[in-house]
Amino acid sequence: MNDSATADIREPPPAKQALATRYQTVRACSLALAAPLSAEDAMLQSMPDASPAKWHLAHTTWFFERFVLGADPAYDAVEPRWDLLFNSYYNSVGPFHVRAQRGLLSRPTLAQVLEYRAEVDARLLESLDAGRFDDATLQVLELGTHHEQQHQELLLTDIKHAFWCHPLGPAYRSELVHAPGESRLMHWIGSEESVVEQGAAPWPASGRFAYDNESPRHRVLVPAHALASRPVSNAEFTDFIAEGGYEDPALWLSDGWDRVQAEGWQRPLYWHEDGAREFTLAGWRERDPHAPACHLSLYEADAFARWAGARLPTEAEWEHAAGGQAIEGNLLDAQALHPQGRARDEAGLHQLFGDVWEWTASAYTAYPGFQPLPGSLGEYNGKFMSGQVILRGGSCATPANHVRASYRNFFPPHARWQFSGLRLAKDLP
Repeated sequence: MNDSATADIREPPPAKQALATRYQTVRACSLALAAPLSAEDAMLQSMPDASPAKWHLAHTTWFFERFVLGADPAYDAVEPRWDLLFNSYYNSVGPFHVRAQRGLLSRPTLAQVLEYRAEVDARLLESLDAGRFDDATLQVLELGTHHEQQHQELLLTDIKHAFWCHPLGPAYRSELVHAPGESRLMHWIGSEESVVEQGAAPWPASGRFAYDNESPRHRVLVPAHALASRPVSNAEFTDFIAEGGYEDPALWLSDGWDRVQAEGWQRPLYWHEDGAREFTLAGWRERDPHAPACHLSLYEADAFARWAGARLPTEAEWEHAAGGQAIEGNLLDAQALHPQGRARDEAGLHQLFGDVWEWTASAYTAYPGFQPLPGSLGEYNGKFMSGQVILRGGSCATPANHVRASYRNFFPPHARWQFSGLRLAKDLP
């Protein structure tokens, strides 16, 4: 490759055996998530922002082949023509198929994609065991495992949207367990004005993985504020609807109000018009009033906060609160695949990790001193720092060993198909 994705990444790699185990575990998880889908299901693309499950399986494989195995100039690709099909947005690598038309890619078949995965896995693990990868390439391999975990969440959110569009509302997994929550008061947790550290130490020098957009670590002045003890619940969002929240332009950002009018929004995505049910990966079921409200756009989250006499937190406020919290909660590993209400009321901040990504009031921009990854992987995050808003905390579809307090997810403000909700914040004197 003329523009090497691995150039100038020189820090010592993680232990080879640990990296091999992580690779195999992540790859197996993707196959397990795709297992309930038929070949026909895996072809579905219900909107331009989503991708077929088959494409997710192929693209993540292409990433390893192109950027890890392909770091060797003598490497021969399994099928060079697939570069066009499974490149997502890396202009420096070459042309790519139109994103909105990925659902037209009936070939290669799902069976061929699975064979492709198996072949790349065999080649990569054999090269890893033989010690053919230099330190820089091993770092890209580690990055690739985190990239695939992002696509695991997207595979679930994308198939959920596709099944919701189906007139029969099929279930992805009908046996998913749902544990109803209990009514819990929302408390306010105050924090005095302070200068805090935000972000992660640059990887790979730090030895702890973080994306380039999480670095460098820097100081931020955080004014006195309070955060809500938990995310906003379905019951609370129902009150917002009942009191005319979708009908009052004074609550909405201008672009948000335009979107409400143009698309006829009257409730969160996946809420049934009967007022009682919502669509889940287990199909239609009764909505738990005490679970976190989800599938909200930034516009809806911001309008609710304004209606509630509050605001959305900044990402610095959120990260400062989450920095000392254990990374535990209703994440992908719990296999609920839907936000859950808590069973008891306790003091402190809860559900910072898992259940729903929490919209913040912060635009997705570079931290002071930001340096993108070298080579083609510099396209991974930095070029999307326009028109996007930060979400924090992970969701019920996020792998537990993929998320961290400094993690910066980002989506355009109108996006609703992700497991996105909100936590309230307010200023303190």
